[in-house]
Amino acid sequence: MIILATLMLAAAPAAPAPSAAPATPAAPAAAANSAEARFNSCVSLIPSDVATAQAHAEKWRQENGGLPALHCLALAFVAQDRFGPAVTTFEQAAKMALLNRDGRAAFFYVQAGNAAVAGDDPSRARGLFDAALALPTLSAAQQGEAHLDRARADVVLNDLPGARVDLDAALKLVPADPMGWLLSATLARRMGDLKRAEADIATAMAKAPDDAAVAYEAGNIAYALDAPKAAQAAWQRAAEADKTGPVGDNARRALEQVVTSSTTSTPATTSDPH
Repeated sequence: MIILATLMLAAAPAAPAPSAAPATPAAPAAAANSAEARFNSCVSLIPSDVATAQAHAEKWRQENGGLPALHCLALAFVAQDRFGPAVTTFEQAAKMALLNRDGRAAFFYVQAGNAAVAGDDPSRARGLFDAALALPTLSAAQQGEAHLDRARADVVLNDLPGARVDLDAALKLVPADPMGWLLSATLARRMGDLKRAEADIATAMAKAPDDAAVAYEAGNIAYALDAPKAAQAAWQRAAEADKTGPVGDNARRALEQVVTSSTTSTPATTSDPH
């Protein structure tokens, strides 16, 4: 599942667990290693036995496991598509990090926001991304990704101008990310700015020439520009690049629509930023 894979890849190092041992140079390091090992063990269970991972994390939390216990528990909820509890748990971790001056509060707020987007709660998601971006601890790249994520929530809330502000910020912070250019092109098309859409999708294609979603959106924009042959060529590339997935399915439907219908409307896109 995409949302779980994203959150797992972004997993922060486990926080050091409190130690009752005498203050010696080795004690903090030993506690940190123990907490990190337990976190890694908990997370490694999720793909094969999520129920056990959840039970382990809940027991660990009751034992004052702190941030790593909450983190593993939230990931276990995400793996079960239980996005409401996942959002709550990630947010609890963010607040605990703030209280502990841990430095990872923004990280957990971003993960909470992503879980809220996945759970179709864009209003809550936007508030969580706001909280993350208000803190000074995200790197430039992390800020850029948070702006991309908030733009998705903006679109679901029909705040297209807000989404434009977020995407423009993201493009400055993470200009190498083709997804930002793809989402910007899609948003520009939806807002009727076809000149901007054409320019941004060209940049996305240069950065990700084999990406099915990029090719599909290129077809949508070409169709909107009254260039049906270019649209068909782009949709054909998308269909070939994603033979069994949803983007390829939409591309094939778009091709059939062009052949069988005289409609001038742009087919629905799967690459809208939400």
